[in-house]
Amino acid sequence: MGDKPENKDESTSTPTPIEWSEKQKDDILEESSSREITSDAEKTAVGQAPVMGEITIPIQDKLDLEKLDSQIQEKKKDGDEDPFKHLPEHEAEILRRQLDVPAVKVTFFTLHRYATRWDMIILSISAFCAIAAGSALPLMTIIFGRLTGTFSGFFNGHGDISSFNSQLGNLVLYFVYLAIGEFVTQYIATVGFIYAGEHMTQKIREQYLKAMLRQNVAFFDKLGAGEITTRITADTNLIQDGISEKVGLTMSALATFIAAFVIGFVYYWKLTLILCSTVVALVVTMGGGSSFVIKWTAKSQEAYAKGGTVAEEVLSSIRNATAFNTQEKLARQYDAYLNEAESYGKKLQLILGFMIATMMTLIYLNYALTFWQGSRFLVRGDMSLQDVLIILFSIIIGAFSLGNVAPNGKAFTAAVAAGQKIFSAIDRVSPIDPESDEGDKLEEVKGTVELRNIKHIYPSRPEVVVMEDVSLTIPAGKTTALVGASGSGKSTIVGLVERFYDPVGGQVFLDEHDITTLNLRWLRQHISLVQQEPVLFATTIQDNIRHGLLGTEHEDLGEEKQKEMIINAAKMSNAHDFITALPEGYETNVGERGFLLSGGQKQRIAIARAIVSDPKILLLDEATSALDTKSEGVVQAALDRAAQGRTTIVIAHRLSTIKHADNIVVMSQGRIVEQGKHDELLEKRGAYYNLVEAQKIIAAAAAQQEEHSDDISIVDDEKKDPQVLSKEKSYDTEKFESDPDDVDPGRLNRTQTGKSASSAALEKKKAEEKHEYSLWTLMKVVGQFNKPEWYIMAFGFVCCVIAGGGNPTQAIFFAKSISALSLPPPLYGELRHEINFWAWMYFMLAGTQLLSMGGQGSALGYCSERLIHRARDQSFRTMLRQDIQFFDREENNAGALTTFLSTETTHLAGLSGATLGTILMVSTTLVAAMTLAIAIGWKLGLVCTATIPVLLACGFFRFWMLARFQTRAKKAYEKSAGYACEATSAIRTVASLTREQDVWNNYHDQLTAQGAKSLQSVLRSSTLYASSQSFIFLCNALGFWYGGTLIGRGEYTIFQFFVCFTAVIFGAQSAGTIFSFAPDMGKAKHAAAQLKTLFDRVPEIDSWSQDGEKVEQMDGSIEFRDVHFRYPTRPEQPVLRGLDFTVKPGQYVALVGASGCGKSTTIALLERFYDPLVGGVFVDGKEISSLNLTQYRSHLALVSQEPTLYQGTIRENVLLGSDREDEVTDEEIEKACRDANIYEFVMSLPDGFQTLCGSKGTLLSGGQKQRVAIARALLRNPKILLLDEATSALDSESEKVVQAALDHAAKGRTTIAVAHRLSTIQKADMIYVIDQGRVLESGTHGDLVAKKGRYFELVNLQSLGKMG
Repeated sequence: MGDKPENKDESTSTPTPIEWSEKQKDDILEESSSREITSDAEKTAVGQAPVMGEITIPIQDKLDLEKLDSQIQEKKKDGDEDPFKHLPEHEAEILRRQLDVPAVKVTFFTLHRYATRWDMIILSISAFCAIAAGSALPLMTIIFGRLTGTFSGFFNGHGDISSFNSQLGNLVLYFVYLAIGEFVTQYIATVGFIYAGEHMTQKIREQYLKAMLRQNVAFFDKLGAGEITTRITADTNLIQDGISEKVGLTMSALATFIAAFVIGFVYYWKLTLILCSTVVALVVTMGGGSSFVIKWTAKSQEAYAKGGTVAEEVLSSIRNATAFNTQEKLARQYDAYLNEAESYGKKLQLILGFMIATMMTLIYLNYALTFWQGSRFLVRGDMSLQDVLIILFSIIIGAFSLGNVAPNGKAFTAAVAAGQKIFSAIDRVSPIDPESDEGDKLEEVKGTVELRNIKHIYPSRPEVVVMEDVSLTIPAGKTTALVGASGSGKSTIVGLVERFYDPVGGQVFLDEHDITTLNLRWLRQHISLVQQEPVLFATTIQDNIRHGLLGTEHEDLGEEKQKEMIINAAKMSNAHDFITALPEGYETNVGERGFLLSGGQKQRIAIARAIVSDPKILLLDEATSALDTKSEGVVQAALDRAAQGRTTIVIAHRLSTIKHADNIVVMSQGRIVEQGKHDELLEKRGAYYNLVEAQKIIAAAAAQQEEHSDDISIVDDEKKDPQVLSKEKSYDTEKFESDPDDVDPGRLNRTQTGKSASSAALEKKKAEEKHEYSLWTLMKVVGQFNKPEWYIMAFGFVCCVIAGGGNPTQAIFFAKSISALSLPPPLYGELRHEINFWAWMYFMLAGTQLLSMGGQGSALGYCSERLIHRARDQSFRTMLRQDIQFFDREENNAGALTTFLSTETTHLAGLSGATLGTILMVSTTLVAAMTLAIAIGWKLGLVCTATIPVLLACGFFRFWMLARFQTRAKKAYEKSAGYACEATSAIRTVASLTREQDVWNNYHDQLTAQGAKSLQSVLRSSTLYASSQSFIFLCNALGFWYGGTLIGRGEYTIFQFFVCFTAVIFGAQSAGTIFSFAPDMGKAKHAAAQLKTLFDRVPEIDSWSQDGEKVEQMDGSIEFRDVHFRYPTRPEQPVLRGLDFTVKPGQYVALVGASGCGKSTTIALLERFYDPLVGGVFVDGKEISSLNLTQYRSHLALVSQEPTLYQGTIRENVLLGSDREDEVTDEEIEKACRDANIYEFVMSLPDGFQTLCGSKGTLLSGGQKQRVAIARALLRNPKILLLDEATSALDSESEKVVQAALDHAAKGRTTIAVAHRLSTIQKADMIYVIDQGRVLESGTHGDLVAKKGRYFELVNLQSLGKMG
């Protein structure tokens, strides 16, 4: 919070890279139009609230709460000229240098920058093969024409049977030669281009990562968290897509086009020129249509993206939506976006349907024109029958190959655009470059750090001066602590010492040497940093600690020696015990970013990593602030040991952690206010004294405290698990308290025999069954969504059947036309007459195709849009219906569910009308063709039918393999990209550990292994692709050879031959092509099964259910009776073990205890997110599971640690608290806001209640968000108010404001507060201390302190009283 870009890359609030990229950018753009409550967009990008550091702590004791935490920052327009223009030139220069990115001109050939000589040779050979493969198709038309000419000549009595047979044999052999040539060239071209493309992209990926690891930290502040992820995954994939097989395909297509027209013009230029009109018509249709398609697709995606954002916000804060019963409201909001997306989708489908229809129509019109015009030339003696056919087929093949070029063009421009960003990053020279060898390396380091007249401005926020004229000496071997409000410049000092940034004025010295003159890598090797949110890498614990040895002289020691150092470091950081207790010890993998460990455990491993190389300087940036008191004690003890004998700079929010420091420096607004030891500063009664007061807990028994400070006993030992007691082992005779997280309940040596009540209850529960659904069931699920449109579907299916009959019909027209054109010169009059008739028949066929294809495309497309809309809407509603345990599961995180809504639902189309339509059309074509062929000439009909499977497969595989190549390339690099992103998103950690080379080596190895693997798969899959291209020639050869033989024997006429041949072979070819366009049925089946599982799941706690006793009013007495509970996702871990406590109506009750003791769980059980396994929760004497859920929850309100706001205005967010949406008056809203202490702030904003909050409320500061959340809770006028650590994420100042609002809100209603900071709950009517799921002691603050029990111990741990 506050203005601290220091922990940017680890701050928990930063959205994950993927959510980031698109969504946040959109939000920023949308909101930049109006004046907002945030500073410039970077701030939002860094995931930070507006700066609150500007407020220093006033010295007077009484704070004016209204004024705190109420800054508004004007939003700058994004297009501002120079952001540094208000600064003096030399300062602007220093900042610019840290951000500037060179402009790089990238052309298509630049993408081949890293091609080796070998790559170039492969590319040249592949290009030659691609062109050869492309030219083969038009050559086939020549053989086809000649064969027809030979047949027609034979019938007209030219030549005898033997010369006919030899001619036939020769021409058919040409087909076979072409097939072989096509296979070889196609195979070489595909493999060559894919291999070279992948190899060059691998080099680009490596160079990009190398460049990224070299950049200075300011450069990363400017980039969004998601940007590098996008570059390394999406953009390099785009480049690979643009320089791989698509280049070969484009060359082939162009070669086909050129060869086809050359052949046409050579045979007879006039007819070819006339037929060029077809090409023009096709291009215009495709071009015009696709511009609409692109427009509507973009619009529909944009509308859906907004809906997706809503869904993601809701699902990621599902507890909030459930607690406030806002599911219906939010579902309606989502549906509004779906409606918009659907309306664009329908237009899109209409245009698509008619575009494809027009293409088919143009082909038939082309036949008509060719035969009509060709017959006139033929009668005049200008050309022969074979010329007419050669030209006809050449033009069709040529025109369609041109269509294959256009989509690839997009891939090339996308690749160049992606290259622009990647190459400009590769060419950027970092002003603070850890890879460079320049700079001095000192012989020995004492460790004195000095800052002289430092002025610092963060390059990403040039309008804020963070430090002004600071001079500070940090003596060697001593501990110096920095304290102050957030944003006062504490963390900045760490960034300057590590040299993450260069200051705009002044210098930093290490042992009297200016650090800018020292070698950067060497400097960082002598400094270790432990951050607030430690970043661990996804490897073993041992390797994580070993990262601390990189680049130091210990790096090359033997395995044994290193292991010894690692274990020593772990002992010093108090981590050895819990590591050895893990099943795999030091070989335990910590998971991505270390998520398998608790906060305290991660922090101690990070400390071990920092001290393993025995650095001279140790920087601790709020190393314990994210922990609770108990874990904090353990980590603090570890830090105190680590700090001995080296220069240590400590930054602390909690002042209790630094009272032993040799020097305490108090900072405010980027200046040093005072410094000295703890006691001296307290006596001064200055700024430090005020900070201490703000955090201090009134020690009621101050006098006794000093006598008993050693006597921190643990009450109730018998109740504690034996493991904990035996844990009080010690080395160096120092005692450490053990961290409760280390006692892994999974392995407790249970002394008591018998089972716990919870495990008995758990055994009775049945696991959810996995369902297997039949295809028919799934089809019915999908059909359900389209039930209302059945008549439109029926119409579409009829159209499909008509469209499917087009091909066999045209076979008859074609055969008739050729028979007519074969007539000898004496019958030319009859020839013209017949051709005119058949040309008109073609015209008629074109018309029916236009209507039927267009009809089926738009009708079924319309249905599939309705289907997707309904499926999304219902899925989202069903998700919101689920209970919280559904969302606790790993596979149901917000990201996965949002993806499910956006992708799985679209996959359903694969089982919908469109697919069925395609299947109907293809079957009609094939059945009609076979019937026709066998009826007219059964011998040839049967032989041709035998080729159908081969032709279908060719058509299908040709397109399917191309799609496969693309997805394979994407899939292959996901893992290595994940690795690279993990490293770059934790760039500060990587930089401070000097891990750059190590990360790069790992990445390089992963890519090389990947490349070798993918080469094998490409070699295999290209065989299939090449065969699919060449087998067509062989099927043609078979048909002609057998048909020719039959004609030679006089069994068949030309008409019979052409009907059988064209109907089956052309029909099967077109069917195969259509088949490949059908949506993927495998994915559809999977999606339908997932939907069915989701719809069938009835949650145990069902928010849709109307059962249960109605709750009209409530007094607010609460009782927990012997409650046992374990989380469903972690059944082996007991949370509550017999919790008993009561709360009287109107009481303010606080729950305290170590983290993981079950405090927040009690709140979850009260909200009925879960049901207890044993025992019950009673409100007003009734067990809550017997009450009507919706009504019961309407009397409760929850304010949680992370306030959840949704996109929309402040007013809309406050209104979400109310169940009676329409009846809320403005007075009620105003009252709720006044009570929450935010009304004044809202009114001070330019747009008042209409101010937008931004996605997840990013445009408000933490304290402001929290107060809006309180207003929302108060609007319900709840009888029971639940506060779950409502202030723990705030700094001292915002905390005061929010605490005041909470105290006000608690009046007159039952309140249960869970608190980490004990200072916030001293005034409670009753405090329950919970330990390991039971109440350990209870009473008011005074009673409990006097008891000297666990509460007293917790107070001591947090107290900041003057040391005795």
